[in-house]
Amino acid sequence: MRVLLVGECRAGRLVGEIAELSGFAVALGAEASMLLVGSPDDLPAFEGRLYFADSRVYGEYNPEAHKRLVMEAVDRELPDAVVFLHSSYGWDLAPRVAAAMNAAQVSGVTGIEGGGYTVDSCNGKMRRTVSPLTSHVVLTLQPGAFSSPQLSGAPEVVRIDADPGSKVEFLGCMQPEEVVDLSRARVIVSAGRGVGKQEHVGLVRELAAALGGEVGASRPVVDAGWLERSRQIGITGQSVAPELYVACGISGAIQHVAGMKGSGFILAVNTDQDAPIADVADVFVVADLVQFLPALTASLKVRHGGSF
Repeated sequence: MRVLLVGECRAGRLVGEIAELSGFAVALGAEASMLLVGSPDDLPAFEGRLYFADSRVYGEYNPEAHKRLVMEAVDRELPDAVVFLHSSYGWDLAPRVAAAMNAAQVSGVTGIEGGGYTVDSCNGKMRRTVSPLTSHVVLTLQPGAFSSPQLSGAPEVVRIDADPGSKVEFLGCMQPEEVVDLSRARVIVSAGRGVGKQEHVGLVRELAAALGGEVGASRPVVDAGWLERSRQIGITGQSVAPELYVACGISGAIQHVAGMKGSGFILAVNTDQDAPIADVADVFVVADLVQFLPALTASLKVRHGGSF
């Protein structure tokens, strides 16, 4: 199988998740080439053919021109699959390429199973495996779903060109104002939907205080208005890598896990023994957090005087 991986740059630099594209190709056992619209001074350490176009000519994102560049690489490589990251870049460009190829598109792939692709459904509560009915397919990969191998070597760079014209002008990216910078926290205690109600968020705050850490949240808690959006962790929130991450009532949807998978030690508390968070937790406690969290907080205060 042959795949064309589409790299991505933001603010002139390669995105860190680009290695996950290679991880997907390895998991698929596919022969991979890559396309990148970026800077000649920041090329990926990719062993293979790299189709390159300069972002100074084509812009960091120009939907019509970038589609033409992808299609130029497709015409040369004839891949079975074109693979993007599941990002704002991939969300916008993948369906354009799929339409141009007359190919099926599968968004948010989290795994490979039985010749098909696994995707989340029902807001991450269920997973389903889908198989394209077309001979070619366009995919977007959910961040954090595939391993990030250490990239090494030098690519075989092939410069490509296309019409840079477009009816759309890319003005830049606007980052949301973050009142709390959780990326610097050594300890984070996060509340998920499983805390049950807003009053129980106080138990999470107390444990965070006892550990000398910050409070985080999953998207359902933020959407419910129980915690401010600046504390949201995951694909649509902050990405963190604390020494200790305590997940309270968090099921473990890939959208959340992608934002905290780099944590040094993960403790998860959940009443559901089959919750996906158990797959990434170093310690998984099956318990009612309304009973467990106060007991843990009290024990920490007695043994360590409230410091971690």
